[in-house]
Amino acid sequence: MDLKDRQVAVESALRASLSAVTRDAPPAIVEAMAYSLFAPGKRLRPLLALLACEATGGPRDVALPGACAVEMVHTYSLIHDDLPAMDDDDLRRGLPTCHKKFGDALAILAGDALLTAAFEVIAEGCPPRTAAVSCLELARGAGAVGMVGGQVRDLEAEGRISADHTAGERLPLARLEDTHRRKTGALFRSSLRLGLYAAQAERAVESRTLERIDAYADAFGLAFQVTDDLLDVESSADVAGKRVGKDAARGKLTYPGLLGIPESRRRAAELGQHAIDAANALGSDTLARLARFVVERRH
Repeated sequence: MDLKDRQVAVESALRASLSAVTRDAPPAIVEAMAYSLFAPGKRLRPLLALLACEATGGPRDVALPGACAVEMVHTYSLIHDDLPAMDDDDLRRGLPTCHKKFGDALAILAGDALLTAAFEVIAEGCPPRTAAVSCLELARGAGAVGMVGGQVRDLEAEGRISADHTAGERLPLARLEDTHRRKTGALFRSSLRLGLYAAQAERAVESRTLERIDAYADAFGLAFQVTDDLLDVESSADVAGKRVGKDAARGKLTYPGLLGIPESRRRAAELGQHAIDAANALGSDTLARLARFVVERRH
């Protein structure tokens, strides 16, 4: 699908935002931040922010601060996830990971700087009420109950962090989807909500609209993860742009490992349809087409 004009707008805004928040910063940290932030990528999370803004009556440009912020948070998470103490990856988006290029210490600091920069971008780029609710949403989506919490669940499943006594009592599929609703889905939800908040500016958000946004986010996030798990099984590193087959090697709980490939494909299609239904309720054909693209993607 053609989202080129929006991707161009995001790239331009990201470069301007990074330049603003790194003014007078040491060149080494600026280089490491830019290396990971501008590595080739689909910009899916900022695109979701823009599309949610458009779907709920706002002009695209007002969502750009939130779009940039969520991409900075996403990039920080990738830098840290790739570290030897976490997922220990040496390839990301077809390039050496940040710690392979710059060393562990500077990679950690680049991630820290991107995380804090995200909130600066929102605070400076949004009206006061929008900035406040957006910072709150992004903190929740990225933090201990969201993305970071999902990463903890992921490491627990690998046996690298001791799981609490309740974690093993859940059915495997419920545990898997709880992990992914946090690790992947929470930031998708925040992306969409930031677009909605930008569209509504200082006005109150209608509860029915927020429910539809959240329904789309939940189905979209899980569909994305099912497809990602399938790609880890079926793709080559050249196509995926990262090391593949690692989930099975580490004994991670994945959709194909739990359900098998045919049932995982069926689950992805089902979730994709739920996302399409939510997008149609919002009146956004573009969000519906994006859900189809995510389910059908091959990289």
